[in-house]
Amino acid sequence: MATTVRRDVLTLPAARLGADNPLPPLKPPARVHRVDDREREALPRDMARQLAYEPLRSVLPARIRDGYGRERTPTDFETIVIENERLRVTVLPGLGGRIHSLFHKATGRELFYRNPVFQPAHFALNGAWYSGGVEWNIGATGHTALSCAPLHAARVSAPDGGEMVRLWEWERLRDTPFQVDLWLPADSDFLYVGVRIRNPHEKPVPVYWWSNTAVPEDRRVLAPADEAWHYGYAHTLRKVPVPEHEGVDRTHPTRGEFSADYFYDVPEGTRPWIAAVGADGHGLVQTSTPLLRGRKLFVWGSGPGGRRWQEWLTEPGTGGYAEIQAGLARTQQEHVRLDAESEFAWIEAYGPLSVAPDTAYGDDWAAARSEVGARLAEALPARTVATAYERWRPYADTEPGEVLATGSGWGALEVLRARYELPGTPFPEATLGPEQEPWLELLHSGAVPEPRRVAPPGPTLVARHWRDMLETAPAQPHAEYHLGVAQWHAGDLGQAVRSWERGLALAPSRWPLLRCLAVADRESGNGERAADRYAEAFDDLCAERRDDGAVWVAATAALGREALDALLAVGRHEAARAVWARLHPGTRATGRFRLIEARLLLAEGEAAAALAVFTDGFEIADLREGEETIGQVWAALSDDPLPGRYDFRRRP
Repeated sequence: MATTVRRDVLTLPAARLGADNPLPPLKPPARVHRVDDREREALPRDMARQLAYEPLRSVLPARIRDGYGRERTPTDFETIVIENERLRVTVLPGLGGRIHSLFHKATGRELFYRNPVFQPAHFALNGAWYSGGVEWNIGATGHTALSCAPLHAARVSAPDGGEMVRLWEWERLRDTPFQVDLWLPADSDFLYVGVRIRNPHEKPVPVYWWSNTAVPEDRRVLAPADEAWHYGYAHTLRKVPVPEHEGVDRTHPTRGEFSADYFYDVPEGTRPWIAAVGADGHGLVQTSTPLLRGRKLFVWGSGPGGRRWQEWLTEPGTGGYAEIQAGLARTQQEHVRLDAESEFAWIEAYGPLSVAPDTAYGDDWAAARSEVGARLAEALPARTVATAYERWRPYADTEPGEVLATGSGWGALEVLRARYELPGTPFPEATLGPEQEPWLELLHSGAVPEPRRVAPPGPTLVARHWRDMLETAPAQPHAEYHLGVAQWHAGDLGQAVRSWERGLALAPSRWPLLRCLAVADRESGNGERAADRYAEAFDDLCAERRDDGAVWVAATAALGREALDALLAVGRHEAARAVWARLHPGTRATGRFRLIEARLLLAEGEAAAALAVFTDGFEIADLREGEETIGQVWAALSDDPLPGRYDFRRRP
């Protein structure tokens, strides 16, 4: 059959994403994946340099997505299906362009781990993320801020004369447009993926990319390497042998107790690939052109915390998974310099692989990886991939045809501002929406419009060019608010505080500015003044909110959560109780606030009531990767081991 591209609908049990957190994320992102400075000094010079190159200071201008829950109902998701005689590929353009499924029709095998539910959890840089399939991680160390965001998608002419699907968007953390082209030659067992990241600016930008594939964890993972850089709970990068380390064959994902990353040290000049093969010899292989040099295995670990996370992200009884990944650098702690007005581009290929199981699962590692490499060379020679790249490059600039999905309007705003020419990835003005309107007015008139109605402030743009415009805009309260956020993001903390204080003097809506000043107080160690300002901000919000709609409920929950934490930190439990009383009942019933209630009861001397919160049970939908708050509160209440339902610890 000829390759076809069609729209379809996928129905999954799904939790609603809910409203985004309207408070600008001023605090640095939690650095789950960090390397201590002393450890960095012992690493190879080029790796150490890229580890230190432009780490992310904040997730601005993105918003935190923490409005989801854990109640799942059947939900329809728009999909794009690419199909030939051999493969069927299902893509979710509204959820980061993720490939949900790669089904090999010839053998009836699903090649990925396909999550049977959509359950967001706090793993992305800005919160909501979900597991399964293949995700495109761009931006900075971690899961992309686009994990649960819509991408643009359209039909495009493919190099073989058929059709391919183009996904594209403007990545806002680094201000870089990118595209992902997916196509299936008519008789191919392999999906080709052409990726391009562009820097349209007049200065270099740091770039991060890892293609992340979920595979069933009962596979052996093989790559052409005898060593790997191991990263675990101790936050160290160290060379370890492959496959066996500390007496355990780590290429089997279920054999380690704790979560860990293994970044394979693929020798320069070696064809890059990674495979996940079952005991029957069948599995998945991923390969690429040489620019995508890194290969990684992530394992959850067999300990209770890793098992709990696996259940949390899907549903019990569906089987666990591991991740095999491919990236621009050797490790995910690194960012790569992309020079001004230049681009990175490469081709990836994903498809089935069959190998001799006795060899692939044998104790002779050299023979095992040689077997996989030889079967890959037969199924998809390296020259075939190189030729596919050469044929694809002219098509990367082809203008898209029929629009299949629409992303955000932020790229259109940037193209309007700078008049960028980006062949192949149009950002039409028709995609501009309400979030972009104030910034369009700033661009055209030089002024930030004051809100026409009472509502939480919209998103702030923080790139240097927007900050420059804010600094010359008339000093109205809304402009001062946004200017302060942009200055804070740039590291000019003192000037940010001055901007917020100027805005506060004239602002009809005081709580957004008071909250920003409270964050500044906490960051500078002034906990008492932070508590005062948080209490005042929450009072002002409660007086201002107009209804019980999703936006106001989200604002009340977000500010209430921060205020409660600040007040409890300085021992002001009576003021904290006053904040608690004015939260919406539905907010107080959520797992995050049930844990806060336990902390509040403990501060009030009601240890038995606090313990009863745990006994009654709660689930924190937005529990962050690496967060250990539950265990800390439990330890203050009981000497018993942490109950299994609350044990998400991924280290001893």
